[in-house]
Amino acid sequence: RSEKMAKSTQFIDNEVFRAYATYAAIVLLKMMLMSLITAYFRITRKAFVNPEDTASFGKGENAKKYLRTDPDVERVRRGHLNDLENIVPFVGIGLLYALSGPELSTALLHFRIFVGARILHTFAYLIPLPQPGRGLSWAVGYAVTLSMAYKVLKTVLLL
Repeated sequence: RSEKMAKSTQFIDNEVFRAYATYAAIVLLKMMLMSLITAYFRITRKAFVNPEDTASFGKGENAKKYLRTDPDVERVRRGHLNDLENIVPFVGIGLLYALSGPELSTALLHFRIFVGARILHTFAYLIPLPQPGRGLSWAVGYAVTLSMAYKVLKTVLLL
């Protein structure tokens, strides 16, 4: 049993893995925050998609007027969807990348740029900032994930 424990703690002792865990946790928490922001916008804009969510605003026809879409809610939802499309691949590929033995400085550069790009992307989406700000922040994060995937494939397949 102690041998198994020792092997699992090797990850915690690995600086690259600890950096990955830190930055993955940051972007996952940021993504979770988008759910709360969506809820905030739904409540403040009184725009709901489920009838049971309108119960506190009345019953029948009075409550039905709150079953609607709102442009601000939809903007937050699109930002959240974009997080799902980009952070989930980063978490998976980043784990493989961390296990592929990169230099700590190179790994930190990848992780920090990705996290910075995703945070900037969120602000660009929510404020909204004019293009190309949002597009560039998306592209930078995407390029980081591709770079890590290339390193993983190069290491595993000896490309």
